[in-house]
Order: sequence, then structure tokens, then C-alpha cells
Amino acid sequence: MALDLSAFEIPAGWEEPEEVTALLERLKEERPNVDGARIRRAYHVAEVAHRDQKRRSGEPYITHPLAVATILADLRMDEDTIVAALLHDVLEDTPVTDDQIRELFGEEVLGLVQGVTKMKFPPLPKKTDGKIRAEERTRFAETMRKMLLAMAADFRVMVIKLADRLHNMQTLHAMDEEKRREIAQQTLEVYAPIASRLGIWQIKWQLEDLAFKYLYPEKFEEISEKVAKSRKQREKEIQECIRILKERLEAHGIFAEVQGRPKHLYSIYEKMEVQGFEFEEIYDLLGLRVIVDTEAQCYQALGIVHELWIPIPGLFYDYIAKPKPNGYQSLHTKVVGPHGEPLEVQIRTHEMHRMAEFGIASHWQYKSRGGETSIEDAIRLNKLRQQIFDWSKATQSGSDFLRSISMDLFGEQVFAFTPKGDVIDLPAGATPVDFAFRIHTQVGLHCVGAKVNGRIVKLDHQLENGDIVEVLTRRDAQPSVDWIRFCKTATARSRIRAFLRQQNREVNAQRGREALEREIRSMGLDPKEYLTEEKLSAAAESLKKKDDKDLLAAVGEGIVSVRRAVSRIVGSPKSARPSGVPTAPVQQSLTVERGAVDNVAFRRSKCCLPVPGDEVVGYISKGRGIILHRKLCPNVQALEQSDPERLVAVSWRRDGSQAYTTGLRIQTVNRQGLFADIANIFGETKTNVASAKIRTLPNQTALLEMDIDVMDRQHLQSVISRLSSLQDVISVQRTFSGKKKR
Repeated sequence: MALDLSAFEIPAGWEEPEEVTALLERLKEERPNVDGARIRRAYHVAEVAHRDQKRRSGEPYITHPLAVATILADLRMDEDTIVAALLHDVLEDTPVTDDQIRELFGEEVLGLVQGVTKMKFPPLPKKTDGKIRAEERTRFAETMRKMLLAMAADFRVMVIKLADRLHNMQTLHAMDEEKRREIAQQTLEVYAPIASRLGIWQIKWQLEDLAFKYLYPEKFEEISEKVAKSRKQREKEIQECIRILKERLEAHGIFAEVQGRPKHLYSIYEKMEVQGFEFEEIYDLLGLRVIVDTEAQCYQALGIVHELWIPIPGLFYDYIAKPKPNGYQSLHTKVVGPHGEPLEVQIRTHEMHRMAEFGIASHWQYKSRGGETSIEDAIRLNKLRQQIFDWSKATQSGSDFLRSISMDLFGEQVFAFTPKGDVIDLPAGATPVDFAFRIHTQVGLHCVGAKVNGRIVKLDHQLENGDIVEVLTRRDAQPSVDWIRFCKTATARSRIRAFLRQQNREVNAQRGREALEREIRSMGLDPKEYLTEEKLSAAAESLKKKDDKDLLAAVGEGIVSVRRAVSRIVGSPKSARPSGVPTAPVQQSLTVERGAVDNVAFRRSKCCLPVPGDEVVGYISKGRGIILHRKLCPNVQALEQSDPERLVAVSWRRDGSQAYTTGLRIQTVNRQGLFADIANIFGETKTNVASAKIRTLPNQTALLEMDIDVMDRQHLQSVISRLSSLQDVISVQRTFSGKKKR
């Protein structure tokens, strides 16, 4: 039951909590003109809405949205974001409505709250633990997809969600151990990488360290103790380095802020686990960060650092000249410090430092103070938006979506460059084909080769940081199925699969056109008169298909029956075309019921294995009753020419609970776990697999020829639709030649 708006009025004598006062003071440090009354009202609405709710820890629920708002205030986010943070759970967990938020706080705040709100699903039915976990993972994936799309419209949605996740991680101790591990794993795999992609270092490192604490508690304690023991000596050394460098900079007229930069615990763990270092071999637990006033001073400071200490070859990176895609800019260099140990030094301006710490959040800090977005920021945000749309559209199923973003969005990255100097970020192991599709779909589809750093390379060449890539194209070139084997990005794989599916669609469209031509001709009409683009488009619209090609393909696949399509195309003609058009004999439509056609025995043909609900034709055999064929069966086309008088129109409906075997041919990318995904679909649709033959090909694709038992065409179409939704499935088709079946 929705609360009345009057319930949200702040009563006389209301005492403002100390935490709200502290929040307002923090906000006024950045923006003296912040609307304190609006912030107080947002807090009061949340307080009233969550009044009877408590967290797992036993604390009043309102402590959570207040903590989230405080985290965002520390990120210096704008007023609307703070208001939305205070309200971020009211739509999901309380009777507050969309209209009430809109009326009280405006459309922009409502959009932010809606973006953060989880999708609502019906309660999980009773299932095995494994199926429940799979369903929960699917639901999480769909919620993430919704949130990413909302984030593409307004990046503040994800900034709020990251702050929400950070506070949940800070209070995770109240959960049971299994839930702690599940949430920590999600945090490490999904939320920390998103914070990294958005450049919000302040949140990224905290999420990683907190997740590390709950996932690997023993390692966390071990590294924490070692860092604590070595800190005193290392801090003494770093203070010496700060003094030496600061004195030298001031001698050259550069008055910089020089500070120690500690390495956070999870990054130490990664270095030990991934690179195989012992703790004692990691010398950059502390580094130096130099913050200066201008970009020119960055390069002056770099020269001074290299005068002081010997630079280590190959370990200098200029992210000022070539910023990372998330906007990060700095000079990175590693030198041999005064005690003979490696020392990393980062050099940046105050503006670059703000961007490095707050990432995309700094965009709203600047706007809220009346600034204009820079052209570079606008381009960067638009590129990120487009990538998010690509990730969200590239896959259909939840498991495929998580797998794709885990590789593209959350994995290790390489930064390559176009010949014009534009940065293209790609997952580690990406190839020139991935690069081509990231530039534009048409560039990828017509790619024939590539030059990397001026040298011709193979299309499966793995790109490295700093490579300059030139894509070679030819107008008549087409992608090869082999490319799927080595492509790393979801975008490239999706576009290649779409092209290959389009080729299969054209085959189905041709089959559909031929079937319509035969049907119209059998009515004594001229197909050329009716199969025009105008009539096909009108029929497609009435049958809710995208266009005429989509309708023809649906007929060719058997999704739309030939008779139904013809009835929409032809309508009710006054008379058949009389001159020069051969007319087939008019035949009565018979009905199949429980093994007989009007008391005549029937058999299913072995060549096309029809099932109830298919559009079928009966062939009157000699001594074997009526043999049913699918109307699209190639053998029917031959019989129409050789024995048309033996063909009879038949209607075959589902007859009870009997199952019928039919054949499928599935072409797919060969990857580990794919067959398990396919088997899950058969299990969920209650489909028995009678036989299966799997053949892998050198181009890393696989052909699965399967005989499955289905009740009718509707059951079969559901299976085909679910299989087609899997990311790595290229095509699913019914076969036209089978083994002996009942």
C-alpha cells in the first residue's frame, strides 16, 4: 500500500541526526549553494519508508542509504546523485512509488533510482541447489544488463551502485559465510572491474581488498602481517626519497606535492600469484607520486627523476600523451632508488590526479560547479556508452552475457592505436579482427589483413600495448567462420555470427519463396503477381515479422506455415488465373487422429520426420498407407512433379502424450562447457535426446547432429529458439534426412 505524500513532510520539532548534519557539511565544502532542505527531505523520505526495516546486523536500515550518500559525497558527486543515493532502495523495498519520487524530487532523480533498482522476478520454485544457483546467476546477469544500459544513459547510476556495493562489503561480516563468499566473488569479478573501467580508483582498491579478505582470509592475514612488519623500514626509505626529490625539484623552481603511494593488498596478492613473486621480492610496496601544476612541469619533473636515479629500460609509460580509455593520465617510470631497489614514480598534474582518483565521477564534480564538459571527455563517454550498448546487445542469454563482459569489460586489457593516434582498448589476446570490429562493423566485415607497426601480420596475431594497427579492407571481402576461433571480443564474435546467420537466413528465405510459389501455383494463380515486395511486406507486417525477407525465412524454417502466409498474401481472390497456369487437383483435407487418417494407417517419412503441428502433405503409397512429409521437404517437390495425384492435403494435430523423434543440425563455436549449456536447455524444456553425433572441425567450430523427442511443433520451436539464443550457436536447423523412426 503506497504511503500518502503527507507522510513525507518533515514534522515540527524533528531532530536532524548528526550523520545528516555531517553529510551536509561535507557537501557544502565543495558546493556552498547546495540545497540543504532538499537533502534533508530525501533523508526523511527514506527514513519514513524504511522505518520498520533492519539490516542483517540489526542496525536500522536507514544507516545504509545514509552511508552510501556519504561515500558519494567523498567522491564529490552532484546534488541529484546524493538525493538518489538516499532513496536508492525505496522503490525496491518499500511502498514508495515512481510518481511520488518524481513529484518530490524530479524526473532526473527518479531515473537514477530506477536505474539502480534490481529487476523484480517471481519467487524461485522448488528446485535442486544447482538449478537454483543457475537461476540466481541468470537473474543477476539480467539485472546487470539492465543496470549497464541505465549506466549508458547516465553513468551516475553505476557510481551509486558502486558506492552501494562498497558499503555492503564494509558490513559483510553480518552475512553467513556462504553468502559472504558469493557477494565477495561478484564484487571481485564484476564491480571492482567496473570501477576500474570508470577510473574510480578510490572505490576500486577498497572493493578488491574487501573481497580479498572474504575470499582468501588466510592469504589476506598473511600479507597484512608481512606488510605491517616491513612498513616501518620501507616508510623510512620512502621518506628519504621524498626529501631528496622535493629538494631537487624546488632547486629547479618546481614546487610539487610529493607523497608516498602504498600498494594495496590485493595487488600484492596478484603479483605473488600471477607473476610468481615471493613477498620479499616485491620492492614497489611503496612508490612516489609527484603532483605538479602544469603538464610541462610533468616532463620537467621526469627529467629530474631520471637525473637523480637510473631509469630501468622498458618501464616508462607516457599516459599523458596517450591517455587510457577511462581518461587516466600520468607519467609512469621505474628507477633504481637510492638503496639499489626498484622505485616506481608517477607524475601528474592536480587535474590529472583528480581524474585518477575519482574517474568518471570527476565529470559531475566539474559540471556541478558550472563547468563545461571537455571535447575529450564527451568523446570518451560516448565511446564507453557505445561499448556498453554493444555488450548488452551482443548476447541473449544471461550466462553468455556474463561470460562476454567478463572477457571484454573485466579482463586484462591492451591499448592499441589507430594510425591517427586514437586509443582502442581491447581484452588481452585480442587480434586485428577485434580491432577492426571495434572501429566499425563494416571495417570488420570487409577486413582482409592488417599491418602492426608497419609490418603485415596474420589476422590471428595477438596485439600488445602500444601497437599501431592499420586495418586493410576490400569491398567484396567477407568474414570467415575461422575468425570466431581467435576473436576475443564479444562485439567481433557477435558480428561474425550475425553475418553467418544472415547467410543461413538467405538459404531459408529462398526455401520459403519456393514453397510459397508452389502453393500459389497449385491454386491456379501466378506467383509473380502475388510475391511482390509490396504484398510480401504487407503480409510480413500482419504476421508481425520485420520485413519481407524475415517472413520468407520464417516460412523456410517452418516457423510460419505456408498456408497461413499465402492466405495473408493472396487473401480471397475472386477467381484463379485461367490462362496458361497448370492447376493441381483439388483435394480434400484429411485429419490425422491417433495413428490413422480417417481410419487409414499413416507413417512419418524418414526423410523429414514431421511432428504434429507441422504443415504436412500425405503421400498415398502402395500397400503402406499414407506417408506424411513436411510441406517443405525436398522430396515433396519431386513428388509434385512425378506423382501429383498421390498427394493429399493433411492436417495433423497433437494426439495425446506421444512423443515423436525429429532431427536437428546445430552449428556452433567449439568451446569448453557448450555441450553442458545445450544439455541444460534440453533438461529445462523436458526434451529427450535419442541420439547425438558431434564432429569438431579444424576451424574450431562443431557440428552436432541430434535426434530429439518432442510432443509437437510448438515444443520443437521452443527448443530451437532457446538453442539459437546461446551466444556461440551459429545456426540451428531441422534436418531433411533421418534414420528410421517410429
